[in-house]
Amino acid sequence: MLNSRKTIMTILALSSAIMMSLPFLVPGLGPVALFGLVPLLCLDKIATDEHVHKVWLWHYGTFVLWNAITVWWICNASIGGGIFAILANALQMSVIWGLFRASKKVFRGVLPYLFLMVMWVAWEKWYFGTQISFPWLVLGNAFAGTHKLIQWYEFTGSLGGSLWIWGCNLSVFGLIVCAAEGHFSYWTAWAKRYCILGVTLLFAGPIALSLVMYNNYEPETDGELDVVIAQPNIDPYHKFFALSQAQQNGIIAPLIEEGLAQVEDTAANNPVLVLTPETFTRYIVTNYPGEDNTVKFADDIAARHPGANIILGAATKTYYFCKEAPNILAYPAGEGAWFNTHNSAIMLDGTGRHQIFHKSKLVVGTELTPYPSIFIPLDDWLGRNMARDIGQEEISLLDVKAGDVTVPVGCAICYESVYGEYCTDYVRKGARAMTIITNDAWWGDTPGYRQHFNYARLRAIELRRDIARCGNTGISGIINSRGDAVVKSEWWQKVVLTGKISLSSKETFFVHSKDFPGRICTMAFLLLLLAMIVRRFIPEHLRK
Repeated sequence: MLNSRKTIMTILALSSAIMMSLPFLVPGLGPVALFGLVPLLCLDKIATDEHVHKVWLWHYGTFVLWNAITVWWICNASIGGGIFAILANALQMSVIWGLFRASKKVFRGVLPYLFLMVMWVAWEKWYFGTQISFPWLVLGNAFAGTHKLIQWYEFTGSLGGSLWIWGCNLSVFGLIVCAAEGHFSYWTAWAKRYCILGVTLLFAGPIALSLVMYNNYEPETDGELDVVIAQPNIDPYHKFFALSQAQQNGIIAPLIEEGLAQVEDTAANNPVLVLTPETFTRYIVTNYPGEDNTVKFADDIAARHPGANIILGAATKTYYFCKEAPNILAYPAGEGAWFNTHNSAIMLDGTGRHQIFHKSKLVVGTELTPYPSIFIPLDDWLGRNMARDIGQEEISLLDVKAGDVTVPVGCAICYESVYGEYCTDYVRKGARAMTIITNDAWWGDTPGYRQHFNYARLRAIELRRDIARCGNTGISGIINSRGDAVVKSEWWQKVVLTGKISLSSKETFFVHSKDFPGRICTMAFLLLLLAMIVRRFIPEHLRK
């Protein structure tokens, strides 16, 4: 009996881990997430009914496996970072599940499951804003490869998708429990019909709504912008350690020239936006950007093509000349001098005008030392292994200009495009289109860069903005405001892409309200948590 129970629980744990991984790995399988958590809920039901000990090993193991199957590719860039991301993210999921199990000792009926749902979404909302943050597996992201089914994200964002996924899973689980425990026999025929109708609408309603929205969507545009996307396809390990910057400039220059030649006839006197990948050049001094050779090289290209505006991905430094360090993250640069490092985007147009935006959402370890007052002394003691970049606290836009025409655009750097609520700030500040510059080549030919590209589809729907995306290699492209890839590159391909992106000044409901599902769930979670704490101190015979 014991071995049989363990076998069943093992099958359920494996089933949930695999089913929740498939939507992130295989395009078109987003709906699998709508019932992918049911086996784990059944496992938990068995463990509760049969008083299984150390249940945390089962749910933590399930979450570790789900994370490992989905984001194992991080280990291609950093084995330690990948293992930490998998174990730490799974641990947070497991803590949520542990609190859910604790709530069942206090709450009865469906209340613990409602507590689980709102607590999970509240965690996802909180996770977006922490310094140690990797929200790759937000449940709503499961539909990134099935974007036609979630056009309503323009109202709710990805956390609305998380709520939908939990609602569907819990409804299926509830039906299974009712059938297994014979509750259906007590229901009237009308109750059964309404139950089946309700569950059917919960599953099919959002899908039907989305397909109607997709097929009838007409973007509200107020013009177009020509774009040139230069994907140089440089091995990142060669880029930083073997190739000189002059050699890299020589690789990308012909691509930019070819792209500008293709659009010049159609662009006329209108501005043209040229994109290069994240950290294409290093290190530009932000105090004097015009003195850098790569900036001069790009300025020269722009000057020969009037109307060309080039976004140059760059690692940058800002110098300070003072006796004491200007901040805790500053590096010494000799007596009376200090500098900070950034991951930046520089806009130039050949006129000597240089706009600089620094990446805000920094990668822990490789860019960011989180909670510096705590971790910097520890990192100093360990030999300074973590990077200490400084991000820009407030979003700013980059202006694409030609003559009297100015088009403000947002530029998300690297994995900033994973943060839906963060990206709304670009539109709120007036961005009429979005750009993404990134370098996904660190991971190799794995699901990582494909997942990252698909997450841009979610941002296009949420913001209803066209997106021009440039990677060092695969996948660069243009995504329209329905989430369709209008044009895209292949993996490990040196290529220039050209096209037009539509401009818009419209703000979606999601832009206005941001992550309101997250705020509602956070409030509900806090109220239920307070009720759980209070009820914990009420004698059991008085709780009914």
